[in-house]
Amino acid sequence: MVDVSQHELVPEHTVIEEEVLEGVLAEYDIDRTDLPKIKRTDSALPDDAEVGDVIKIVRNSRTTDQAVVYRLVVE
Repeated sequence: MVDVSQHELVPEHTVIEEEVLEGVLAEYDIDRTDLPKIKRTDSALPDDAEVGDVIKIVRNSRTTDQAVVYRLVVE
């Protein structure tokens, strides 16, 4: 079986710590539930991601070098 998360076109997905998450939510003045969602069954997620975790996704960008987005893991 192929591990899709290791493909060169899949951006880096990491689970962020609660302390870091608090800073991100405060910076954008939002709640965790306001974040866009990603399903737990998404094959790009790290194996240790659980429902309720927030994932940091770092993508390459032509204009800003890197684009960082956050997603809430849902069932």
